Amino acid sequence: MVRQCVHCTSQRAVLRRPKTAEPLCRECFYAALEQEVHETISAARLFKPGERVAVAASGGKDSTVLAHMLTTLNARHGYGLDLFLLSIDEGISGYRDDSLETVKRNEAQYQIPLHVFSYKDLYGWTMDEIVAAVGTKSNCTFCGVFRRQALDRGAALVGADKIATGHNADDVAETVLLNILRGDVPRLGRCANIITGEDSPLPRVKPFKYTYEKEIVMYAYFKKLDYFSTECIYSPFAARGFAREFVKDLEAARPRAIVDLIRSAEQFRVPGGSGSGSSSTGGKAVALPQPGNCQRCGYISSQPVCKACILLEGLNKGLPRLGVSRTRRTPKGPAAEAAAAADAAAANGLPAAAGAAADAPLARGQAGTCCAGQGSCSGSSSRQPAQPCCAGGTCSSSLPAADGAAAASAPAAAAAAAADTNGGGGFAYLQNKAAIASHPSARQLAD
Repeated sequence: MVRQCVHCTSQRAVLRRPKTAEPLCRECFYAALEQEVHETISAARLFKPGERVAVAASGGKDSTVLAHMLTTLNARHGYGLDLFLLSIDEGISGYRDDSLETVKRNEAQYQIPLHVFSYKDLYGWTMDEIVAAVGTKSNCTFCGVFRRQALDRGAALVGADKIATGHNADDVAETVLLNILRGDVPRLGRCANIITGEDSPLPRVKPFKYTYEKEIVMYAYFKKLDYFSTECIYSPFAARGFAREFVKDLEAARPRAIVDLIRSAEQFRVPGGSGSGSSSTGGKAVALPQPGNCQRCGYISSQPVCKACILLEGLNKGLPRLGVSRTRRTPKGPAAEAAAAADAAAANGLPAAAGAAADAPLARGQAGTCCAGQGSCSGSSSRQPAQPCCAGGTCSSSLPAADGAAAASAPAAAAAAAADTNGGGGFAYLQNKAAIASHPSARQLAD
C-alpha cells in the first residue's frame, strides 16, 4: 500500500520525518522544515532588520543548507539581512582546498559575497604543519580553538554584526554529552544556548538548533544542493566521534532523545556565578571563571592568557604539548598580575610595563627587550633561542633604548611588528591590527 502525505493527502509520501515520524511528500517536507526554522528564528529573535550576518561556510551539508535556507527565508519573510559567506582555510591538503571550491560555487549559486581567511595568514601555521609538529592526538584541540577565534576575527574585519553557524540538534546534543562527561560546569549551562556571546558586539546564532541532522541531509539531497561530503582527514582522531556514536544509538532507540538532551541542558543554570561542590573542591562551592580580556591578544578570556595564545606560544617554542597539558591554578594577587602583564608584554615585543608607568630606560640584555643596537635579544620566554632584534644599529621596536640609543621611527616599528608575527604567541593578524581595532568587537570577541 502506497502511503500518502499526511499534510496534503494528495501526493505520495517519500520520507518519514525522523523527529515526528510523519510521512511527507517532498514539497510538504520542504515547507515543514523551512517553517520550523523560521519559527525558531522568530521565537528567539535571532536577527534584526539591517544586520550584516556572516554565514559560517565550510562547504559541508549543514553550512550549505543554512546558506540556502537563510537566503530563501530572508527573501520570503523580509528579514532585511545583509548576508555573506565567511570561510576559514585551515590548511588541510586534500580536504579544505576541495571544500573551498564548493563554497565558491555556493557564492555564485546564492548570489552572496564570500570572504576567506586562512590559519596561515592569521597564525602563521597551517593545520598540516601543526599535525606534523604535534601528531594526531591533540590536533583537534588546536583546530577547534583557532577556528573559533578565526571566525570572530574574520567577521570583525569585514564588519559583521552576527555569525550564523550550521550547528544542528545532533551537534548540540553531542556537546551537552561531552560537557557532562568532562564535568565542565560553566560550559554545560551555555552550550545549549541558541545565541552565544549575546552581550558581546559579535554574537553567534544557531538557526538549526532544533533541526535533526538526518533532516538536513534529506533536505540537501532532495533539493540537489551542491555540498562537500568528505569528512576531515584528521577527524577520526577526535574525541567527539565517541559522543556522536552514543547520541546516534540513543536516537535509534528513542528519536526524541536528541531534543531531550538539549532541553535538559537548557534547564541547567548555575545561580550566582558559582559552581556546586565536588570531591575535588572539598564539597565547597567554587566561583566560576568570569570573562575578561586576554593580556596578549585582547580578546575575551576567562584566564589572563587565552587558549589560542597559549597553544600558539607552544607551537612557536617547539613545545606544542604544553598547550594541551593540564595547567596549574592561576596565581592571584598584585605580584602575580604584574608578572603576567610583564610576560604578556614581552611576548608581544612591548615594553615591560606597557600601558603603565615605564619611563625608566631598559638595560641592555633585559629579558624581552631590545638590546639597543648591540647584539640580540636575551632569550626571554617569547624568544628562544636569542634572535637579532635590531636593525641598522637602532632599536626597531620603539622601546626606550639603553645607553642613549635612539628609537626607530614609527614606520620602522610598524615594519618590525609586521615581520615578527610568530614570536611568543603573537599572531600574524597583528598586520591587520588597525583594521581589527576599528571594529567595536575588537577587544570583546569570545576566544
